[in-house]
Amino acid sequence: MGICKLFNLALVITRNKPDMNINNLLILVLLATFCMVACKNENTSLAEVEPSSSKTIIEDPKAAKLVDNMMTAMGGNEKWEELSYISWTFFGARHLIWDKKHNRVRIESPRDSSIYLVNLNDLSGKYAYDGVEVTDMQKLNAKLKRGKNMWINDMYWLFMPFKLTDPGVNVKYIRNDTTLSGLEAEILELRFDNVGNSPNNKYQIYIDKQDQLIKQWNFYAEASQDTVSKIWPWDNYKSYNGLHLSAERSDKSGPSNVRVYDDLEDEVFTSFEPFEFY
Repeated sequence: MGICKLFNLALVITRNKPDMNINNLLILVLLATFCMVACKNENTSLAEVEPSSSKTIIEDPKAAKLVDNMMTAMGGNEKWEELSYISWTFFGARHLIWDKKHNRVRIESPRDSSIYLVNLNDLSGKYAYDGVEVTDMQKLNAKLKRGKNMWINDMYWLFMPFKLTDPGVNVKYIRNDTTLSGLEAEILELRFDNVGNSPNNKYQIYIDKQDQLIKQWNFYAEASQDTVSKIWPWDNYKSYNGLHLSAERSDKSGPSNVRVYDDLEDEVFTSFEPFEFY
């Protein structure tokens, strides 16, 4: 019998038995109270009980084990969750600072004198070009969308290992091989189900057998390709408050000037006032 039905039955009994023994009456009152609380929980909507973070389970057991080991080697999920603010430079072209707690980003592009202040949750924010804020809503919305796309791309170069369990990412074990630098590695392949800026891409990541960290990224512009389009090293790992990240790489590609912060003023993400990235 459902909990809510038990509650209703207890109420009926107490109404129809006014001369009930006091001990039995107390028991029924307690039962009714318990059932009322449980009944409320029983009717909780799905939206209230769904998990707070959207992650998927990697179905390939060998791939799942490698990803778990890699996460541990990078400092563990606890250190990832503790990260509040982080800034970096992407290919020397633009500077980003991400408010991970509230999912906001500031992007400065010196080459075209642009500053993007984007709320990544709802695409609200501000944009300025050459020191002048853009207020035309059509132009502003286009720039905020561009800012988010830049963040998606640039963030992946630094945080890809923490994105392998995102919805729409399919990870499977491929083989053993060696990196271009001669390291023995286990290889995982990543394919995408209509997520990200380039869902037609395919990646192969080389995980060092010794320290369990990604040491090479093979990029395929199309998932159907057999020939790799580009190969990048993932090296020069450093600890940033216990989080191990690859930056200042040997080929000068990707992220550099990485800094983490425990706290920042809100104006960093709402004002065009200068911010010192490094």
